[in-house]
Amino acid sequence: MSIESSKPGDYHAPEKEILTKSQLEQFQQSPTHAQILTYIERLNEAVVGVKLQDSCQESESVKALLVILDSVTSIAKETPAVDNSGSRFGNPAFRSFYDKVKTASAALHSKIPGLSPTSIVEVSVYFEEAWGNRTRVDYGSGMELNFLCWLMCLDKLGVLKKEDDIAVVTRVFWRYIGVMRVLQSTYWLEPAGSHGVWGLDDYHFLPFLFGSAQLRGHKYLRPKSIHDPEILEEFSKDYMYLACIQFINSIKTASLRWHSPMLDDISAVKTWDKVNSGMVKMYLAEVLGKLPVVQHFLFGSILPFTGDRSNKEGDHSLSKDDPHHGHSHAMDRGAAGQGAVGWGDCCGIPVPSAFGAAAAAGKTLQGPAIRPVPFD
Repeated sequence: MSIESSKPGDYHAPEKEILTKSQLEQFQQSPTHAQILTYIERLNEAVVGVKLQDSCQESESVKALLVILDSVTSIAKETPAVDNSGSRFGNPAFRSFYDKVKTASAALHSKIPGLSPTSIVEVSVYFEEAWGNRTRVDYGSGMELNFLCWLMCLDKLGVLKKEDDIAVVTRVFWRYIGVMRVLQSTYWLEPAGSHGVWGLDDYHFLPFLFGSAQLRGHKYLRPKSIHDPEILEEFSKDYMYLACIQFINSIKTASLRWHSPMLDDISAVKTWDKVNSGMVKMYLAEVLGKLPVVQHFLFGSILPFTGDRSNKEGDHSLSKDDPHHGHSHAMDRGAAGQGAVGWGDCCGIPVPSAFGAAAAAGKTLQGPAIRPVPFD
C-alpha cells in the first residue's frame, strides 16, 4: 500500500474545516480520509510479529525525528509543574511547555534532512498540536491523530520512505508515547472530551492498534494474557499493547474490569488477528468517524479538505485563539450517531487526571502513563 506523494506547492498553516455532519460525511468519502486509513494500515502491516526491541533500519530522517522527540522531553524537564496543590486537574505549567515547543518548532524542523523550508509552516502545526491543548490542558485521540498526520505529511513529502515504516512505529511513534507519558504524569493532563473514560484508554488509541498487530500470530500469547502479571512483566518490553496494560495497572486502582471494561471485554477475543482488525474498524468509527474529534482536524495543502466550505455556522463570537472558536456547539443529532452533540461532548467535561487521582490516593506511580478506547 502507498499513499499519494505531495509535490511542493502553496504551503500554509492548516486550519479546521469541519463543522457539520454533512462535512464529516464528505471527509469520510474524501481522498484525504482514504490516505489516512491507507497509511495506518501500511504501518499496521509493517509491524506484524515485530518486537519493540528488534533491530531495524533507522534512516537519517528517523534519527532526526528521534532527536526532535528527545528535545521535547528536555523542554518538559526544564519546565516543571508549578504548585497546584489541592487540584487534581491539569497543571498550568503545561502552557509554558507548549509555548516553548511552539517557539522551538521551526528550528527543530530545520534539522530534518530533505524537508523543504517552505513546507515547515504547514508540517510543523501538526507537530505542535500533538502534545495537548494549551487552553484546556488536556490530551486525547485527536492530538494523537495530529502526531500521525505529522508523520504522514513527512511521508507524503518523501522525507520518510516505506522502508522506514517499522522504525516509524517501533522507534518514533513509541518514543512519542514515552514523551506523552512524561507530559501526562508531569502536568496531569486531563482526558480530552468526555469519551475517554468509557473507551479503551483516557488518552491513546493507536498503541493498541499497532500493539495488537505486533502480537498477531504469536505462538503462545493470547488476548487473555493481559490478566497475567508475570506475562506483562516479561513481555511489556517487547509489545506496546502489553506495555500499555502494565502502565494502566500502575496508575489505576481496582481491577481492569472496573476501570477499563472495554479492554477487559477485548481480552475475551480468541485471536490477536481479530483484535487487530477490530481496532482498525473501531478507529474508523470512534476517531475518524466522530464529529467531536474530527471537527478539530486540520487541513492544509498536504492533507486537503475537498468538501463544502460554505457552512461556517460555528461559534465565531470567540477569539480565534480560543479552542472553541468555530466549533458547532449547537445540538446536532447524529453527528456521532449516538444522539445530540453539545459543548460537553465536543470539548469535554473536565475529568480529573488519573495521575492526580493516583497521587491523591497515595499510589506510587511507576513511570508515566496511558489508557485506551471502545471495541465492537
